[in-house]
Amino acid sequence: MLRTESLYALLLSVFLLSTMAVNAASAQQTKRETIYDESLVPAYTLPDPLLCKDGARVADAETWREKRRPEILALCEHEWFGKTPYGRPSRLKFVVRETKPDARGGKATRIRVGILFEGRNDGPQMEMLLYLPNRVQHRVPVVLALSFDGNYTPTDEPDIPVPTHWVGGITDPRPIDHKPSESLRGANKHSWPYDYALDRGYGVATIGYGEIEPDFDGGVKLGYRARDAAFAEGVSPAGDRMGAIGAWAWALSRAVDYLVTNRRVDAGRIAVQGHSRLGKAALWAAAQDQRIALVISNESGAGGAALNKRIFGETVADLCRNFPHWFCPNFAKYSNNEEAMPVDSHELLALIAPRPVLITSAAGDRWSDPKGEFLAGAAADPVYQLLCGDGIGSKQWPEPPSLQMGRIGYFIRPGKHDVLQEDWEAYLAFADRYLRASH
Repeated sequence: MLRTESLYALLLSVFLLSTMAVNAASAQQTKRETIYDESLVPAYTLPDPLLCKDGARVADAETWREKRRPEILALCEHEWFGKTPYGRPSRLKFVVRETKPDARGGKATRIRVGILFEGRNDGPQMEMLLYLPNRVQHRVPVVLALSFDGNYTPTDEPDIPVPTHWVGGITDPRPIDHKPSESLRGANKHSWPYDYALDRGYGVATIGYGEIEPDFDGGVKLGYRARDAAFAEGVSPAGDRMGAIGAWAWALSRAVDYLVTNRRVDAGRIAVQGHSRLGKAALWAAAQDQRIALVISNESGAGGAALNKRIFGETVADLCRNFPHWFCPNFAKYSNNEEAMPVDSHELLALIAPRPVLITSAAGDRWSDPKGEFLAGAAADPVYQLLCGDGIGSKQWPEPPSLQMGRIGYFIRPGKHDVLQEDWEAYLAFADRYLRASH
């Protein structure tokens, strides 16, 4: 038996360790004052994307592909987004539900495609709304994106069905209980200038992200992950189980699975665009799926294109407090502890190299840290220079409006957090350079 003094010492040790753990957890959840002043940004050191874990320096493309890139990808999986259990499901099936050859006043062929994850009409699925320009006879490039409120909100066309899935409700009029209704038709059309893209020779495809997984803590129970054993339980320890952003990114790749089968789509010219949290998903999808030829991150901020270690605007603690379902559980370790992160956004961008990436910011969207988004691109530049000799170009953060056209592109405009016509003008100017769409 333990002596009284020994028992007391043991109990005291347990108490102190428990107190330290509680204090650490409390510190991680404490809300710091948001930094919007550059003079208050703390000193930080970014991981070197060209320095391997064993200390060897990457000097050639083969070492990057075979050694360093897999290391960074593994860090993003384990510490950030979670590990995607698998790629294309064996029973994946595509069902064309509608083809309208004279959509949008004859400009487009409109196709509605059911993407059935388990090959069943009554099983988990998502619907793609695809517009292809009629005036272009050959295969066309396509911009693929997730939308916030379903396929009937980017357009006011009356014959697009009102969906039944959960919707975010990001614009007025807000849906009641996140249920879609006729009143939301066309609510987001200012962010989707379809006719402009069609006139430029591009197809556009959208999918409502709420059909994949509802965007709230606990939404996993209503999405595809709950229907699939590998997604529901994970194939790795709980700490790196995939979050909702991982699920949305996975779904983007399933949309690519369909697009590469469409004879009017150029399979080598598929771009993925995403705004805000869906910009994070677009970057993660492109990092994992090299069929994506170009990626556009629109104001994706912390946890996306912006450097987390700058702690400017939104922080990891903000993300984990407000959106704990977005990332893997391990990501919460870096709440108020960004300096300990072994990976950052410049390395997420580097995973896309040498494919073109366009980072877009709004000067008034300080929460998303426009400068941090630019600096992440600048810090990814050495990888692009190694692989293709073309990166961000100028490393001076530009005044708005400005579009830099290196393979790491950067666009900044005045205004707030949104997607506008001028953003699309930048998207397609950038895509014209790298995807060479016909006009």
